[in-house]
Amino acid sequence: MKKIVLIEDDADLYSLLKYNLEKEGFAVAGSQTGRGAVELCRRERPDLAILDIMLPDSDGLEICKGLRNHSELAHVPIIFLTARASETDRILGLELGANDYMVKPFFVRELIARVKNQFRSQTSPARTVRAGDLELDRASCRVTLRGAEVALTATEFRLLEFLMSRPGVVYSREQLLDSVWGHDRAVTDRTVDVYILRLRQKIEPDPANPSLIRAVRGFGYSFNEHTVEAPAV
Repeated sequence: MKKIVLIEDDADLYSLLKYNLEKEGFAVAGSQTGRGAVELCRRERPDLAILDIMLPDSDGLEICKGLRNHSELAHVPIIFLTARASETDRILGLELGANDYMVKPFFVRELIARVKNQFRSQTSPARTVRAGDLELDRASCRVTLRGAEVALTATEFRLLEFLMSRPGVVYSREQLLDSVWGHDRAVTDRTVDVYILRLRQKIEPDPANPSLIRAVRGFGYSFNEHTVEAPAV
């Protein structure tokens, strides 16, 4: 059973997250204050930590630095869960060593999907990812639909591979730009919409009513988790 340390000062939110994480089969230990968080992690040896940044008695960023500087805890994946939503805050959190950054308000199901994604990423990814008649081969950088190769540009392939590898997780346009195009880019949020449209035209059975790449109004895009097949063991 995977263990998660949760540091969140809002009592209601702490209880909600603890309940839902335990319902998903995770063991949860935690605190509603930041003081002693590094020692708590040292004692509990979690597989993942979820940290608020704005805590009443400490700073989640400092806790993150403390974990990354601790020889026994440096490898633990960290997800920031915070109301601090500026680009500067996001970049700082990731540069300090966080593996993911979620902004409040948020969907609990999305947080759980991101937690599971961190555990999936700890193992070597399967060579192929399938969603019905669609197959993506990471090794050969080829995508086939009903056995016929789909002509994709390198960026289209990276975007599709990113989404298919993380089914059910909703990513904002900004997150997709950072993950697929990188920080050194001269493109806008609109670029993501254009590439999503191109991919839908190439892989969706009905591009006007997409069933694979879903738009989540006000948030971003997600690959339909109900279509992706688990890799063979």
